[in-house]
Amino acid sequence: MAQQDTLDLIGRYYAAFNAGDREGFLALLADDVIHDINQGGREIGRDAFRRFLERMDSAYAEQLKNIVIMADESGNRAAAEFIVHGKYLKTDEGLPEAKGQTYILPAGAFFEVRDGKVSRISNYYNLEDWLKQVAG
Repeated sequence: MAQQDTLDLIGRYYAAFNAGDREGFLALLADDVIHDINQGGREIGRDAFRRFLERMDSAYAEQLKNIVIMADESGNRAAAEFIVHGKYLKTDEGLPEAKGQTYILPAGAFFEVRDGKVSRISNYYNLEDWLKQVAG
């Protein structure tokens, strides 16, 4: 896959996320996509990612802004940096109580691309920063 194709793919990935188009978002993922969760485990498969999104959508409302996408020349690897603008809607297990707190959080992601689909996504953000913001 060419570098520009990968940049376009990751751009569509984030556009679908911000539009709330979960089916369009999931269609960009390989069937056996690897998802490395920030400071958490690894999940494999589009169905696992769907369940993750459903849980996240019930607890958080997020928009990603100031997205910068980079890709290597081969188009096989990419990275993105962005700012998460969110609202904590429902208490997530093991985290502080949700009271509609808002947060603004720098974040990043790393991607592998195979056959025109995202085959790995690893998201990173500073959990301590998020905890401070929602703790008030």
